[in-house]
Amino acid sequence: MNKLAIIAYVLIYAEVGKAFEVLDKVRKVKGVSEAHAITGEYDVIAKVEVENLKDLGEKVVGEIHKIEGVTKTVTAIVVE
Repeated sequence: MNKLAIIAYVLIYAEVGKAFEVLDKVRKVKGVSEAHAITGEYDVIAKVEVENLKDLGEKVVGEIHKIEGVTKTVTAIVVE
């Protein structure tokens, strides 16, 4: 398997009481290699691995944002 060029962490805000439902759906998104419910400001964190920035945008906006219960995301792209 080739190493993918872009790795990013998507920090996800979920509606109150929906974090675990969001987590289950995020884990099913192709390109999400890990996802966890977390404490603190965000509710879920997902590690996304894709080939390019266009794919990342499509993954976040086109798939993760459309998950019921997701209210907002912050994406951090890994630089090293």
